[in-house]
Amino acid sequence: MTLKICVAQLNLVVGDMTGNAEKIVAAARSAYQQGARLVLTPELSICGYAAEDLFLRQAFTDACDDAVKAVALALADLKDLSVVVGHPTGGDQRTRSVAVQSRFNSASVLCEGQVVATYAKRELPNYQVFDERRYFRPGQGVCVFEAGEPGERIQVGLLICEDAWFERPALDAAQAGAELLAVINASPFHVGKGKEREQMMRQRVLSCGLPLVYAHLVGGQDEVVFEGHSFALNADGSLAGRAPSFVEDSLLVEASQTPAGLQLLATVAPERTPEADLWDALVLGVHDYIGKNGFPGVLLGLSGGIDSALVLAIAVDALGRDRVRAVMMPSPYTADISWIDARDMANRLGVRYDELSIVPEFEAFKATLSGEFKGLAEDATEENLQARIRGTLLMALSNKFGSIVLTTGNKSEMATGYCTLYGDMAGGFAVIKDLAKTTVFRLARWRNAHDPYGTGQAPIPERIITRPPSAELRPDQTDQDSLPPYEVLDAILERYMENDESIEQLIAAGFASADVERVTRLIKINEYKRRQSPVGIRLTHRSFGKDWRYPITSRFRA
Repeated sequence: MTLKICVAQLNLVVGDMTGNAEKIVAAARSAYQQGARLVLTPELSICGYAAEDLFLRQAFTDACDDAVKAVALALADLKDLSVVVGHPTGGDQRTRSVAVQSRFNSASVLCEGQVVATYAKRELPNYQVFDERRYFRPGQGVCVFEAGEPGERIQVGLLICEDAWFERPALDAAQAGAELLAVINASPFHVGKGKEREQMMRQRVLSCGLPLVYAHLVGGQDEVVFEGHSFALNADGSLAGRAPSFVEDSLLVEASQTPAGLQLLATVAPERTPEADLWDALVLGVHDYIGKNGFPGVLLGLSGGIDSALVLAIAVDALGRDRVRAVMMPSPYTADISWIDARDMANRLGVRYDELSIVPEFEAFKATLSGEFKGLAEDATEENLQARIRGTLLMALSNKFGSIVLTTGNKSEMATGYCTLYGDMAGGFAVIKDLAKTTVFRLARWRNAHDPYGTGQAPIPERIITRPPSAELRPDQTDQDSLPPYEVLDAILERYMENDESIEQLIAAGFASADVERVTRLIKINEYKRRQSPVGIRLTHRSFGKDWRYPITSRFRA
């Protein structure tokens, strides 16, 4: 007896219930032709994840209900096919001050035109980027349904994402007669998360004694990326199959009854390096943010430095050279090697490249302010003027031609405020906002050694990677004039910001007290800047975004 299961690893669009339903139907029909009789789609597949406060609108839930019915009707002629779709159910009672939740994060089993079972998620995550208790109530009970053709049916226990991270829901499904666990998911990517999921699900199958199929979402949604990496585990914890990461896929899993019990078998995508995951997450994040929001292309300021070089390479891999424009905007302090390297890189990738000198505008600003600044030495004010002129020019080009501006600041800069409000922070999407500077260098070297999208070998000139980083806003400037060495800064940032270690713990770990006090103070006083920064791709388990919610006004010394 064999049941063929299709894991439909889909890239869905939040709020596009009609389009998502059509994608689910197409995947289910294709799977049926390949012999599948059970199709699993991701968590909240009907509406996309996460819809945030759209969940609070009853019209949104009503549209999801209509889409579920449409999918069921469209697949009604496929005999013995069970399709699991995720969608919100219920509603709430709301006033301006009070909301009484009666809404659930649900999954329904569709078969021959009918909704034969519905299950509500029991464990609601409310940490990191998750905010599910704002929108949903915990479900209760168990859902075990039959899947397969007569005489070959298997009892399937249905779980939704966080349910499988706890022991009780899986045990309850096993006690209710489940022979197999089907887990549908939408869990945002961060480095190493795929291996964490596999290990946690391995614990789950060993504790309940059942094999498991894990169906995961793929795609970019605002600041989060879902990497796919769906998989199947046998009851002994062995890996039975794995889908590729960062692409849509239909993973076909065969579940066969053997003397030793139910055994799963599927193809296994190879293990990946952290750098490959980071690169594909960045590329997918840019591709989907631009594509799903309808921008015709992107433009960025190409400075001849490492950050803008990395962003340019990501953008070309994500969108192709024809949808990417680079603009070099030299100032009186721009070194010759900067525009030489910028031209070189633009030529290697084949993108449109323009040079717009900001010298006339800079001199005009200084002339206008000369009376106000009389007798005062030049300082960061004049440095920031240059950044703001560049931001204005880029935004003018964006307004005129419709392309969105990609900002190029990294996490180390965002943490310490080493960026200019309304200057280099001006733009629509902050691609490397969650990449520490040391990781920027590592990823640049990785991209020069790999060409995963066939857009060009070694796109980043070696000198861009090896020269000391500089904002080039005053003569002979380097980043380390204003910041500790990036190796020190990034280590403090990871432990303090991402892992919540205290100042005292950092000093006890061997970091110089002056460095710790300086970096943590900069993180604190620059919260107001980060609140005004563009949304950017989340790559670590704690990014400056939904993961980080600190007050601007605070006197607490963490």
